[in-house]
Amino acid sequence: MNFITNYLIYYLLVINVISGVLFFSDKLKAKKNARRVPENTLHLWEFLGGVFINLVLIYTIRHKNAKGSYYVYTFMALLVWFFIFFLLFN
Repeated sequence: MNFITNYLIYYLLVINVISGVLFFSDKLKAKKNARRVPENTLHLWEFLGGVFINLVLIYTIRHKNAKGSYYVYTFMALLVWFFIFFLLFN
């Protein structure tokens, strides 16, 4: 693997951990009726690369799975990352 691939793997690991922690903490705060993580913050971390873990968490912890507007931005972020992968590895 080259430098860019190694860097991208480590970058995505760190970003996905942070994004997953934010997403999971929002789920816990929703259960407690506490102050939530703003959706814009969750989407920002998705566009930074955390979309992969958030998609898994949407279905495994059943958070934001009934909110159609949330899916729009999440899948836009996923498409952006597929495009980035296509540009880098094609």
